[in-house]
Amino acid sequence: MRYASFSLTSDPVVRLGAVRPDGMIDLGALTAGTPLEPATASLLALIDAGPEAWEHLRQTVDAASSVPRVPLAGIRWHAPIARPRKNIMCLGLNYAAHARESALARGRDVKLPEAPVIFTKAPLTVNGPFGEVRVDRGATSQVDWEVELGVIIGRTGRNISADRALEHVFGYTAINDVTARDLQQRHAQFFKGKSLDGFCPMGPMVVTADEFGDPQAKRLTCRVNGVVKQDGSTADMIFPVRSIIEWLSRGMTIEAGDIIATGTPEGVGMGRTPPEYLHDGDLLETEVESIGLMRNRITG
Repeated sequence: MRYASFSLTSDPVVRLGAVRPDGMIDLGALTAGTPLEPATASLLALIDAGPEAWEHLRQTVDAASSVPRVPLAGIRWHAPIARPRKNIMCLGLNYAAHARESALARGRDVKLPEAPVIFTKAPLTVNGPFGEVRVDRGATSQVDWEVELGVIIGRTGRNISADRALEHVFGYTAINDVTARDLQQRHAQFFKGKSLDGFCPMGPMVVTADEFGDPQAKRLTCRVNGVVKQDGSTADMIFPVRSIIEWLSRGMTIEAGDIIATGTPEGVGMGRTPPEYLHDGDLLETEVESIGLMRNRITG
């Protein structure tokens, strides 16, 4: 299944949809008056409803061949989860080549992490897949890009073993971990530089784990004004998704609805010679194989 949050040009109410090649199925309308209706109020409501509801909804959608579709050209796409219940959990330096470019850019010795580098982004960073990234230039002048695979947790757990970890995944999405490098450097940690408002475009949809397949075999690309800046593969993660979940859940409960950004491959602006940063008017394009493309304009 491919789920998206959308609204109509004639109606600002955000709805949960099932993306189909011939358009969007409005799941609230499809399930109105049925026991499934509460689960289709939002993606978080669906995740909370649990695996039985997910399967029932899948069967309902598969049987809905005659239900009218909303044309994709006539909708507004929103972040799949517009307001997470808590901070987005993120991995830093999770690709060897990116770890090297980051160390060299800061004049440090190259040392690959022996344990995941974990930080978070605040909930108000979340932005839509086609929304403007509004940059407060009084706060930062060094805005960078980072294409990432996002993981949406579907089942709550603690001390989850790597061999069972993927059973806890509801689905996957695309994320750009937009970063204020000057703030990251000034504050000597990641949180502030990662957490400016709107600094986490997400979407355009969530692809469920059963349809997405192997999370360690997907291409990630990022373009700025049509120029490819990052072109990598999730196969190159130092800590794959199953290992990330194992590490995060040690002694700490991860909950249904939690979002994890799994790190970025090489090619960020900070690591270039000379460094490159985003300016007002730039078009940021973020793509993860099997999920889709986001386009976000940088504005002041």
